[in-house]
Order: sequence, then C-alpha cells, then structure tokens
Amino acid sequence: MIVTEFTPIASTIGGALLGVAAVLLMALSGRIAGISGILGRLLPPYTGADPLGAACFVAGLVAAPLVYAGVAGGPFAQTVSDNAGLMAAAGLLVGFGTALGGGCTSGHGVCGIARLSPRSLVATATFMATGFATIYAMRHVIGG
Repeated sequence: MIVTEFTPIASTIGGALLGVAAVLLMALSGRIAGISGILGRLLPPYTGADPLGAACFVAGLVAAPLVYAGVAGGPFAQTVSDNAGLMAAAGLLVGFGTALGGGCTSGHGVCGIARLSPRSLVATATFMATGFATIYAMRHVIGG
C-alpha cells in the first residue's frame, strides 16, 4: 500500500502562494493563471501574447522546487515513474484534456472557481473525479 505523507503546513503555504500569484497575475496583467494557457503562449502559432512574461512564469515553476530544496537544506522526496511510454501517454492525455476542457486545473480550479464560473466548476469536478479514478485504478486494480 502506498501512503502519501500528510503535510498540512507546507500545503497551506503552497496554496496561499498559488492564490497570491493568481491574484497578482490577474491584477497586474488581466490574465488567468492557467499553466496550460501560459505555456501555450510560448509555442507557435499563438500570437498577440507576452512571451517574456510567460517565459518568466514557466521559469518560476521550474525554479521553485530548486529554491525549496536550497532553503530546506536538501532534496525533497518526489516519485516519478521511470516508464517513458507511460509518461508520454500521460502527457498526451493531459494535453488533450486541457485542450478539450479549455484549460487546466490551475486555470479552472484556482481561478475559475474563485470567479464562480459554472464551466470551471464542472471542469474541476471532472478533473478531480478522473484523478480519483486513475489513482484508485493504478493502486488497487493494476497495482502500479
């Protein structure tokens, strides 16, 4: 059985930082903090975007765990599959899902729900239900 560590303090701090970042991005640029949309602004054929701002946002996402490791005094425990095929399939499914759903968990779940968007409420419920079903299947049916 896989047990996930309970980290209420780190989770609360992380959630607060995510909320502050979403509010600042909306207040300063009028944009939703949806990671898939921000990343999409770095890829062609998206036009009329702020590629420097998007690149800085993505660089912050990459730098954050490195800064955390430096502040915490060492690496943090993160488990990622070494199955390249499974990771590629998962990435494609996530990309397809964000395109089909018109956004990702951060855009719908953080920003959309905060704006009481009915579309975001449905999308987030769908994301969460799919995630629960996937974890259940992987841990209890497939045994991964």
